[in-house]
This record gives sequence, structure tokens and C-alpha cells, in this order.
Amino acid sequence: MAMDVRKEHQIHFWYIVAAVLAIVLIQNLIALSPNTEIPYSRFQSLLAAHQVNNLTIGVHEITGRYVTPPKGKPNRFVTYRVDPTLSMELEKAGVIYAGIPGPGPLAEILGWVVPAAAFGLLWYFMIRPMAGGAGGLMTVGQSKARIYVENDVKVTFADVAGVDEAKDELKEIVTFLKDPERYGRLGAHIPKGILLVGPPGTGKTLLARAVAGEAAVPFFSISGSEFVEMFVGVGAARVRDLFAKAREQAPAIVFIDELDALGRMRSAGALQGGNDEKEQTLNQLLAELDGFDPSSGVVLLGATNRPEVLDPALLRAGRFDRQVLVDRPDRAGRAQILTVHIKKIRLAPAVSIDEIAALTPGFTGADLAGLVNEAALLATRRDGADVTMEDFNQAVERVIAGLEKRSRLLNRHEREVVAHHELGHALVAMALPGVDPVQKISIIPRGVGALGYTIQRPLEDRFLMTRAELMNRMAVLLGGRAAESVIFHEISTGAEDDLMKATDIARGMVARFGMDAGLGQVAYEAQRQQFLQSANGMPWEPRRYSDETAAAIDAAMRGLIERAFALAVAVLEANLPLLREGAARLLSHETLSGDDLETLARGVRPPSLPAPA
Repeated sequence: MAMDVRKEHQIHFWYIVAAVLAIVLIQNLIALSPNTEIPYSRFQSLLAAHQVNNLTIGVHEITGRYVTPPKGKPNRFVTYRVDPTLSMELEKAGVIYAGIPGPGPLAEILGWVVPAAAFGLLWYFMIRPMAGGAGGLMTVGQSKARIYVENDVKVTFADVAGVDEAKDELKEIVTFLKDPERYGRLGAHIPKGILLVGPPGTGKTLLARAVAGEAAVPFFSISGSEFVEMFVGVGAARVRDLFAKAREQAPAIVFIDELDALGRMRSAGALQGGNDEKEQTLNQLLAELDGFDPSSGVVLLGATNRPEVLDPALLRAGRFDRQVLVDRPDRAGRAQILTVHIKKIRLAPAVSIDEIAALTPGFTGADLAGLVNEAALLATRRDGADVTMEDFNQAVERVIAGLEKRSRLLNRHEREVVAHHELGHALVAMALPGVDPVQKISIIPRGVGALGYTIQRPLEDRFLMTRAELMNRMAVLLGGRAAESVIFHEISTGAEDDLMKATDIARGMVARFGMDAGLGQVAYEAQRQQFLQSANGMPWEPRRYSDETAAAIDAAMRGLIERAFALAVAVLEANLPLLREGAARLLSHETLSGDDLETLARGVRPPSLPAPA
């Protein structure tokens, strides 16, 4: 309230200008009393004849009264002076002459008011933003952190679900900020920096805001990219300014999102040099982390989905010495997240949150929020009274496979190829053990290039897989191409994505998991801990084995894929009538699910060829 009262008593600059102009105008109107304007030559004649008196002589004009006023005219007169030398010459020539009036009071006032106002506007709209405004030249070294005071952060731990382990780690920070004496009692101190790592969309930023909301302390939020500008030294200056402001308002939380933009690993190479602006900014951040006292009540939180590119000096003990993994939620976590988001929509009574969680393996918190919103939109489009389970099923298909493309018309042969391809996936999945059950088959084109899709529903989250299970998974991926080979004795380009996934599994079995007898129990490639993949899906890393070993790895991969393909062919040949019948039904209905799939699964026969060990 105090701020509002001060604003009410402030006198605006333009009010002062208007008052001055009004006063000058009134004075000017008062000065315009009824006078008779006469030429200066007439005044000279009247002066010589002693017909004027009560003269008032100004710089430019002379006013006075007539001794005997002319009939029907005012008693007062005004005339404008002419240079005496010139007037004498004009008097001799008998010329009637008069002076020009000088500027009045209003014009004089405007002569200095208008330039002053113009300069004020120029300063306000151009010079001020450049010199001292937000982003100006004089403030380029100031921190751009958005500051939220205690009451601004409304997020609490109750709003964060599915990441219980990460919440438990951060609750200790909240306790320290509320009661710092408790931690100093035995000589311990809170970690200076806590780094939240995990895939995009898992709730790292939300967790940081929840810590500030629970602790009820000022929250400084900034992105790592906001430290760097075109001017050298700006980033370091902003780091200093950020920590100075945080110390002034301690206890406080400083949150740097996308830390990899600021803390990328420094290079000793000659091409990059040691005077790069980003390196100076990072060096200043390291110095600040070393310089502030943990007992001062300033806690630094960072978030990144690329921990592998961070500088080792940033992660050593005493800086970001605690890393908290915010990973994709498991089934129970997904159910908790869905419970939070479903509160915002009108849900049908028959909807099972646990069933939705089972349909969404690998989904992050952001994915689940988008899924709930997509289901609500689908229910709105059909003018439904509430959101049903069918809306969620369609939303899952839309998120996984993309938007339906019914306008993408396929010719008859292409539709037959796609139908047999998808039935091949489904039949192999139904025939082999340890494979996720099939939920839906469709030949409706979706997304950018999918001409059909087969959705499998995992029964549980899996963290370990055996060699046989991986072989069966490859067989399911190759079941579509196997069906094309069995029915049409030809293969098409529709198995591109299947081949890439099968090749990745085979490479992992051979090069990382030691599942090839010929190559032995050796890991030739390491699994890099990264949450963002490169453009081609695989991170680049130098090869650590010989050309002969590389050739052996390639041969072993090819052998695994060929055995998986042979297994898929054996399953389909054992169920050839069912393949043809199911494809015909799929061509007729375009989608198979529910009872149709159960009927299909009951007729599946095991392959005559035993599964490879």
C-alpha cells in the first residue's frame, strides 16, 4: 500500500508544463486590453503636437493615452518602435512608417518550453533505454534473473508427482533454509550446488520452483544462455551481480536452467583458445561457487539434460557436488502424475488411471500432461459430457503414431502390403513368449510416413532382458518384412524403421552386452549417460577395437538379425491361413482391437522352428 500512496502524491512533469502555459496564456489575455494601434510616424506627429501622455516605453512597443482621444476610438494607443536614425530619414521623406511587434509572452515562454519538452521526450524514449533501462548499455552487466519473492511462488511439493526420490533429496534443502542452525550444530553444511539431471520434460524446473515454494524464500531464476552477450566480460559481470543480489536477500535460491549453455566443457585446443567469453563466464561462476559461505543461506540449483558436456571442474566436490536424477517415471509414478493432471478435467467414472499408466511406458511428466489435454480436446470435439477411456486410447495413438492421414490414399496393392505387414508384427508377437501383448492393429496412415501401426501394451516396466527376449523382440520387429516375403515373395521400403530398431538391438547385444559366443564376454562400446541423442540417433565416439574386431561385430550382428528373421518367417508359415484371414479382416475394417485380437490370438500356433538360444 505504501507504494500506491507514493504514486498518488507524485506530481507529473506534464502537469507542471500545463500549469505554466495556462498562467502565461492568462497573462497574455490580460495584456490584450483594448488599444488603438497607430503607425510610428503618427506617434511622432502626435508627440510633436503634445497630444500624448502617460507613455509606457518597452523594448519593442510604446503605449500611452491621448490628450484628446479621437471620436469613437479607445483612449489608449500602442505603437511599435522604429530605429531613431531610420525614423528621421523617413520623416524627412514624408513616408508613413510603422514597426513590427516583437514576440509576446506566450511566444517567449514557448520558445524555451518546447525545446525542453522535445529534449525530455528524446531522453525518455531513446537515451534512457540505451543508458539505464532494461537491457540498456549501462545495465548490460546486470543480471537478467527473474526474482520471485516469497509469495510469488505458488508451487509446492504437492504439485510434483512421480519423482519421489528426487523430492526426498530436495526436502533436505528446504529444511536447511528454514532452520540453518540445525545443520550447523554438528559442523555439517548443506551442499553449495545441487544439479538436477534428466531427460527433457521430467519436471526439473518444476522441482526447483517447488523447493522455493516450500521454503518460502526469494527465488532467482535465469537460463544459462542469458549470461552471454556480444560484449566480452558481460557474462562474468552478470554472474557477479546475480550472486551479489542473492546474498543481499539471503536466505535465497538461485536456479540456473539449461546449465550446459553456461558450463560446457572447456577445451585446451588451439582453435578455441582460452579467452572465449563463455569460458570467462564459467570461470567467474566457479569463483563464485568457491567464494560464498554455505552458511549464508544461498543455495544454487542447476538443471540440465546434457550432463555429459559439463566441465569437470563444475561437478567436483564443493561446487555442484550433489546430482539428483529426475528420470522418466515408472508405472506408479505415471499414475501419480496422471492423478495430478486429471483433477483439471471432467473424467468419466469408468476411466482407470492405472490402465492409462500402463499404456504410457516411457512417457515423461510433460508427455502425460499433454496426453490428458489431448484426451480432453478429443472429448470436446465429439461434444462428450466427460472424458472417457476411449478418448485416452485415441490420445495415446495420436501421441505415439501421429495424426490420422485419411486423405493419404493408397492403391489396392499398397493396402494389401500394409495389412499383411502389420498382421505379421501382430502374429509373431502373439506366438512368442515374453513379448508385450498386442493392443491394436490399424492400416490408417498416421504421422509423416507411417502407413499403418501395431500397438503393444506392456504389462510391466522392464529393466532387465535376457538374450532370448531380445531375440524375440527383434523377431517381432522383423515380422512385417517377413510377412511381405512370405505372401508376396518381395520386400518393400515399409520396414525402414523396423530395421533400424532391430539393428540397434543387435548391436547392443554384440558390442555392449557380450551376448555373442564368438566375440566373448567383452564390452566393445560403452553406454554413454546422455538424455539427448545426436541427429542420427547414435552419439559419436572413437572406436576402441581393431578392424578385424569391427568386421566380427558386423558379422555377428548380421547373424543375429538373420536368425530373428528366420524365426519370424517360421511363425508366419505355421500360421499362414490365419495371416491371410486376419489381413482380409483388417482390409475390411481398417482397425482390429479387443475381441478381434483375442479371437486371432486363440488361433495362433507356435513355430515349427525352435527359438534360437
